[in-house]
Amino acid sequence: MKKIGLVINPIAGMGGKVGLKGSDGAEIISRAKALGAIPESGAKALLALQELAKRVPSAEIYTYSGNMGAAICAQAGLQTIVLGEKAKDETSASDTVEAAREIVKQGVDLLLFAGGDGTARDILDAVGSDVLVLGIPTGCKIHSGVYALNPRDAGVLAAEVLLEGVTGSKEAEVMDIDEDLFRQDIVQAKLYGYLKIPDDKALVQSHKSGAKASEAEAMAGIAEYVADKMEKDTLYIMGTGSTIAAIMKELKLPKTLLGVDLVYNGKVVASDCNEKTILEHLSQYDKAKIVVTVIGGQGYIFGRGNQQISAEVIRSVGKDNIIVAATKNKLSGLAGNELYVDTGDEEVNKMLSGWKRVIAGYGYEILMKIGG
Repeated sequence: MKKIGLVINPIAGMGGKVGLKGSDGAEIISRAKALGAIPESGAKALLALQELAKRVPSAEIYTYSGNMGAAICAQAGLQTIVLGEKAKDETSASDTVEAAREIVKQGVDLLLFAGGDGTARDILDAVGSDVLVLGIPTGCKIHSGVYALNPRDAGVLAAEVLLEGVTGSKEAEVMDIDEDLFRQDIVQAKLYGYLKIPDDKALVQSHKSGAKASEAEAMAGIAEYVADKMEKDTLYIMGTGSTIAAIMKELKLPKTLLGVDLVYNGKVVASDCNEKTILEHLSQYDKAKIVVTVIGGQGYIFGRGNQQISAEVIRSVGKDNIIVAATKNKLSGLAGNELYVDTGDEEVNKMLSGWKRVIAGYGYEILMKIGG
């Protein structure tokens, strides 16, 4: 039996739903807690481990204690070999690096890690590009191409590696952005290096790609069409990204480029909202719609950079009241020609799956399939 390692960043993603656009640093975690954030990384990692346990019940996991791995493995019914001292409830980058290095010394064939782009950087610092790794997506920022499409697919792919159903590997980008600039609506992404991951295009996401200047005209058409179709007495939850910013510009309204804004009857009623604020406003209005775009290169419409629009928000609004807008070029550039969701709630992911019309120009729509 092949050996598998596991490192979980317990605090990854805590800043998402509360609108902090990241979870890097003790100060941000403190702010997230003050806003009511709770750790979710372990629950998402559990989905991957349950899938692994279902396929390879005899798998042994080399990991650290507590929420860095052992506690979550126990919930999934997996056997563990626990290394290191008792893990802290709130870990730092140095804890992730230390755990990864110690686990790799055991000669594992695959190192699973749960987190976001910051965690991927820590893994790169710890093990370099010689060890086969795979990310379980649990963070706020997931621009890197080292993650599975969703937590369950991470478990499926890990099992395939153990069972030698997938034997090839490839290099994938580790990308990260400056969170402080990100909170000022400035995206400054940087390539930090490459990690070696299992070569499976069906289960691994692509790295995020940026918009091109040639897209401006197409975005303008989308913006005009969405603005023309907006209904009175309806709360619009405007997601993140440049396409949504173009719609707000057409409406002559200010937009938090990397945040979520609420619009009602031609006015912004709340800016840069967290999950709690959105839910409070939903309770005050009879009708609501969500407007989101597609992450270029990856295809996600929920669960990447817009965690404020949570599963609870989506469930409250309903699938039929979700508007997806993206240019034709962005859609044609997606790997697998599919859209994806990763809300952290399996029932909501299933509810969203199926076919969806995507606005790709003025009066022009493309039918796209949404996977789980």
